[in-house]
Amino acid sequence: MEAEIDVAIEDSRWETVAPDLEAFVIRAVEAGLAVAPEPPGGPVEISILLTTDAVVQELNRSWRGKDKPTNVLSFPAPAQPAHAGVAMPLGDVVLAYDTMLRESAEQTKPLSDHLAHLLVHGTLHLLGQDHETGEADADAMEALEVAALRTLGVPDPYAAEPCAE
Repeated sequence: MEAEIDVAIEDSRWETVAPDLEAFVIRAVEAGLAVAPEPPGGPVEISILLTTDAVVQELNRSWRGKDKPTNVLSFPAPAQPAHAGVAMPLGDVVLAYDTMLRESAEQTKPLSDHLAHLLVHGTLHLLGQDHETGEADADAMEALEVAALRTLGVPDPYAAEPCAE
């Protein structure tokens, strides 16, 4: 699928996550697009914003009525008629550095793996996947995420940790 992926980095701390951060982000978004069960019929455009908890908290408060930061927000674009040769806007994905850093430490996962996961997750939301509409939908979305992450060499984020004896 042809995709125009715009990456904006508002917080320089993100630059430490991967050697070529923009290329890393694009690969993760493309992996999410590649596993879509119903891909859009033509080229698409997605915007990614790597920012701070404060920015994400403000967006979360304004758009979802939740006055707290979260790891990722997805804002699907309104449906528009397709025009030949023109990329169809899918929407925006916004990620919060401090929340993701804390979560990756708590889960003992590399921040780059967590970032790849949430980029795939956000991309799938833009494509209409929703884990909050029931267990079957959540399971289907998780399976797509795992399949996309496998292509990136990222371990299954949902795999149970082995029990210590």
